[in-house]
Amino acid sequence: MSTLNEVIDQLKDQLEKNLQHTASEFNRIRAGKANPIMLESVMVEYYGALTPLAQVANVATPDARTLSIQPWDKSLIRPIETAIINSNLGFAPQNDGEFIRISIPPLTEERRKELVKKSKGESENSKIGIRNLRKDANERIKKLQKDGLSEDDAKVGEERVQKMVDGFIAKTEALLVEKEKEIMTV
Repeated sequence: MSTLNEVIDQLKDQLEKNLQHTASEFNRIRAGKANPIMLESVMVEYYGALTPLAQVANVATPDARTLSIQPWDKSLIRPIETAIINSNLGFAPQNDGEFIRISIPPLTEERRKELVKKSKGESENSKIGIRNLRKDANERIKKLQKDGLSEDDAKVGEERVQKMVDGFIAKTEALLVEKEKEIMTV
């Protein structure tokens, strides 16, 4: 049987993971500047296995509008180029036989608004996750109460849970505000 403190500690760990996930999702939403994270989801066919791009090539940003990909093995240039095209990221890779370069076009106002909308969706998904974690923690506290935890301790536990949840929702909102600012900055 777990204790109230264990329930609170578990909730905190889960909320931290939720926030990290939200931050990584925000990093995948491009804001007009080149960032190697943009290619994190690209998987390359390498000796019959799908392998993350970062494990078969060096991905760098020589300037704010360019991604440069240098494969460790020159025979991978074509498969990397194909993987980028097939990833539906909207990039047009340029292959010079040694490197693959991707020019990141400036975002239109319409596209910026779409990305803000997508960011808000990610933020909302995070908040839904946070509320579900709160519900689970409160149910576990009620179960502890049935197993002998005093009503006062249960109330204090639920208040701690709510305070923690409020804090993480505020952190998620702060991430969203920062991402919106990044996207809308021309």
